[in-house]
Amino acid sequence: MNRTEAVHKTYDFIGIGLGPFNLGLACLTEPIDELDGLFLESKPDFAWHSGMFLDGAHLQTPFMSDLVTLADPTSPYSFLNYLKESGRLYSFYIRENFYPLRVEYDDYCRWAANRLTSVRFDTTVQEVTYEDDVYVVRTVAGDVHRARKLVLGTGTPPYVPDACADLDGDLIHNSQYMQHKRELQAKESITLVGSGQSAAEIYYDLLSEIDVHGYRLNWVTRSPRFFPLEYTKLTLEMTSPEYIDYFRALPERTRYRLTQEQKGLFKGIDGELINEIFDLLYRKNLGGPVPTRLLTNSALNSVSYETGSGNENGTYTLGLRQEEQEKDYTLDTQGLILATGYKYAEPEFLKPVRDRLRYDSQGNFDIARNYAIDTTGRGVFLQNAGVHTHSITSPDLGMGAYRNSFIIGELLGSEYYPVEKAIAFQEFAV
Repeated sequence: MNRTEAVHKTYDFIGIGLGPFNLGLACLTEPIDELDGLFLESKPDFAWHSGMFLDGAHLQTPFMSDLVTLADPTSPYSFLNYLKESGRLYSFYIRENFYPLRVEYDDYCRWAANRLTSVRFDTTVQEVTYEDDVYVVRTVAGDVHRARKLVLGTGTPPYVPDACADLDGDLIHNSQYMQHKRELQAKESITLVGSGQSAAEIYYDLLSEIDVHGYRLNWVTRSPRFFPLEYTKLTLEMTSPEYIDYFRALPERTRYRLTQEQKGLFKGIDGELINEIFDLLYRKNLGGPVPTRLLTNSALNSVSYETGSGNENGTYTLGLRQEEQEKDYTLDTQGLILATGYKYAEPEFLKPVRDRLRYDSQGNFDIARNYAIDTTGRGVFLQNAGVHTHSITSPDLGMGAYRNSFIIGELLGSEYYPVEKAIAFQEFAV
């Protein structure tokens, strides 16, 4: 398509950003003749947490939580079809493990993206305006695209605590771990800050090779203990249409309180990994004390950096507070990894249309039950970033196909993929 064509054509919708959720939407809308959509992604290719492709790391949801299956089990974009075309379906069957490897899931998403006609990579959106009753999307390259509706899927960027903002040195977020692992292991000490699955995977990886490289290894978390991910079946029923209905109808202040209380339901550590960490510590300590510390209840309040002299590495000094004891202490380290998660940031390109978007009292998007965030309630839809309105279903891969089925129904004005109304045995509301 040339630029002149792009100016005059009006799409039914444009998806901005291509993480797993918008990629799933692209797969599910590909066969729908009544919908003409376009997906724009700034990266040159699909990429999903490539910095965390540790050996053996797997998803925390089963393979049925792929891009399409829970909306359309017959879709050619299913994970099982990917395995069949890759010649690994029988191997996966014999493996008898429902959880795809993380690197495998990323390759599956690339496989799907490469088969779509609606995706444009290497396309960075500069601004979105609203003109003549349509959204006008302008790119950095100067292209102009028009659409009646938008679906935002820009994802959640890595979160860096205020104490670490603008620091010198070579600290990294865990999203960059694999690219910098060898550099880290050349240092005398490494400190990991965080408490979730990514932190646990990195700690286990570095602990496995601690005696090979001879570094000191610290794991610091503000949490009072290393929380396991709660994955019991009745708890999993909270990823259901009924719970969304219940949660969305609660008072705003209650929803925000629950987002803090429910973190262990989607940000905890796989229970088997916690046990594997303990077993590894036990084995390594048979030969004498291992130079590693696990520090709980420790909030990171400040960080300073002192440059090394000559070929020496610089040193970070962490200002920590043991919150239960209410005592301050410091910890020095050469390597610093922030496994501090991800936090949604409203894209700058939305500034010209902010007056068309809805916000709650906390300044976050007021996301309607149908995932719309605009004042009309049917023009701009948001993928993910809705824990404060849709609870733990927002980041859950297994609910991605459900949300996309819902959004597709809104785009069409009628249901295309059947949307489940009730799946849970339990009742959430009186």
